[in-house]
Amino acid sequence: MSSDMQVFLLPDLGEGLTEAELVNWLVAVGDEIKVDQPIAEVETAKSMVEVPSPYAGTVAELHGQAGETLDVGKPLISIARVGAAPVAPEAPAAVEDAVTTGVPASPEVSAAAETYRTEEKAGSGNVLIGYGTPGGATTGRTRPRKSSVAVVDSVVQEAPAAPLEPGLAGTRIPGKLSAVISPLVRKMARDHGVSLDTIEGSGASGLIMRKDVEAAISTPDAPAAPPAPALERVAPAAEGEMDSRTGLAVSARTPVRGVRKAVSANMTKSRSEIPEATVWVDVDATALVEMRAELKRRSPHDTPGLMAFIARFVTAGLKKYSALNTRFETVADGSQEIVGFDGINLGFAAQTDRGLVVPSVRNAHQLSARELDAEIRRLTAVARDGKATPAELGSGTFTLNNYGVFGVDGSAAIINYPEVAMLGVGRIIDKPWVVDGELAVRKVTELTLAFDHRVCDGETAAGFLRYVADCMENPGGALADM
Repeated sequence: MSSDMQVFLLPDLGEGLTEAELVNWLVAVGDEIKVDQPIAEVETAKSMVEVPSPYAGTVAELHGQAGETLDVGKPLISIARVGAAPVAPEAPAAVEDAVTTGVPASPEVSAAAETYRTEEKAGSGNVLIGYGTPGGATTGRTRPRKSSVAVVDSVVQEAPAAPLEPGLAGTRIPGKLSAVISPLVRKMARDHGVSLDTIEGSGASGLIMRKDVEAAISTPDAPAAPPAPALERVAPAAEGEMDSRTGLAVSARTPVRGVRKAVSANMTKSRSEIPEATVWVDVDATALVEMRAELKRRSPHDTPGLMAFIARFVTAGLKKYSALNTRFETVADGSQEIVGFDGINLGFAAQTDRGLVVPSVRNAHQLSARELDAEIRRLTAVARDGKATPAELGSGTFTLNNYGVFGVDGSAAIINYPEVAMLGVGRIIDKPWVVDGELAVRKVTELTLAFDHRVCDGETAAGFLRYVADCMENPGGALADM
């Protein structure tokens, strides 16, 4: 390896992750980049993150393609140092399928490339984070690229092709061989739900330009196509494939990766290692519902949600029953320890298009119900956008799960490993309830606590559950004491 070449290895993006899926390159071979400039979007088992470059220079080689899973510690990108001699390109070969038509570049395509670069250089005045405008470098690609399953809809016979000019790194739209778009334009279309398949490019050879996407966004009846969730990357089954056990035709095969892969591994580890037990109780939440309704009447715009109040009760309960805010560990010599924490990071289950994730509110025990509400809303938003950091997704010490939003009363929850307990909250509905010897209709919910029997016995678990239930039934008195 030349001393003028710097190779950046895929770093551990948090919590000892061993691999990440390359979603999108934000730079192309020949681009001039700066230190800390985002170079790629990768999806770990926990979140979608942008990877910044620790080096400045000229991009010489990209070690991977969109849709490919890369191991931590393996080369991600090679960067020639500033001032180094340009790397000589290899013999002409097929350009990556993400931007090639499989035939030599025509004068029209070359013109399209120039039009693209001119428009991108002009910019909009607001460069999107991670999608800076190209710098107009002139170095060619240094090696052929393999086909990318994520963007190629059919197998094409490769033919010698002139390397596409730098700055045209984009994506190939099925059915539109010359419709090449930039990462900036792709992101603009994705953020506004615009289907690129429905846009006729105004550039040379049908190139889709920024102005084409802007026109589609501004058109009221523009066809919209929300981005497909990561969990729905379904590959069609082989034609005529039959399942030997059921005798039915196989309709599709869905790779288990990303968040779904992490959830699968985590749940399997939880069930195989944790001897869990479950306790539950019905709770009269009428007073809590009425208290929040009164607060909302007085201050309509900043009243905490019910879950924020329950979260406040949970953190207070964990201070009293700290055994549930621990971690069970086996150390190097084979001995076992229960690790306690000076503080509470309260995780909460959030359903996203990428699957179930558990962001956590750091130092939740120090926050009021209003502050908890604001942080829960913020974390829910970044988790659903796939932008939660590894620290936000991997630092919880106890999980609160509101499965009542799905219309169910209870659940035999699986503990979020390596935590030792999880509290579930069912839907709040009208039920007959005895109050002062009289039958009445009350707002009732069910609390369910799954706990690791290695760290405490049923008395501790029941004490915590009863404490939270009592707070919900008498919220005013409970909050006065907190």
